[in-house]
Amino acid sequence: MKRLNALLASALCALSFAAAAQDSPQMNLPRVTLGAGMYQIDAQVAQTPDQRTTGLMYRKDMPQYEGMLFVFEQPSGLCFWMKNTVLPLTAAFVADDGTIVNLADMKPQTTDSHCAAKPVRFVLEMNQGWFAKRGMKAGSKLSGSPFSAH
Repeated sequence: MKRLNALLASALCALSFAAAAQDSPQMNLPRVTLGAGMYQIDAQVAQTPDQRTTGLMYRKDMPQYEGMLFVFEQPSGLCFWMKNTVLPLTAAFVADDGTIVNLADMKPQTTDSHCAAKPVRFVLEMNQGWFAKRGMKAGSKLSGSPFSAH
């Protein structure tokens, strides 16, 4: 009986660890430094399908000059939503040369679609209002290694 209880306890522990891992934010993604005018952004890079799907879900806070850069293989009409995301975010849909195509303020915990105005490969999510407070809008340019490679 003791052996069965120990086995059940370790199975429950493993299951709860797996569930917690599934619901935890991504913290160990690669990072890249981006430029936005005179400002620097420390962006986590989500480039695999799993990383892009999870994105900033479950994240409770994000420092002011941090964000997440979503990188896709081909330019397309990307759309983002905020299911399981508790932070209010602004998504910048970005062309290969770093030009912001359009910006979308996104409300937490919603499934409303926010889409690129034209096909892009990059989306940069920042805390809501970050771009506006710095005078950045459609046509503004970001710099950094992801944009200079194309």
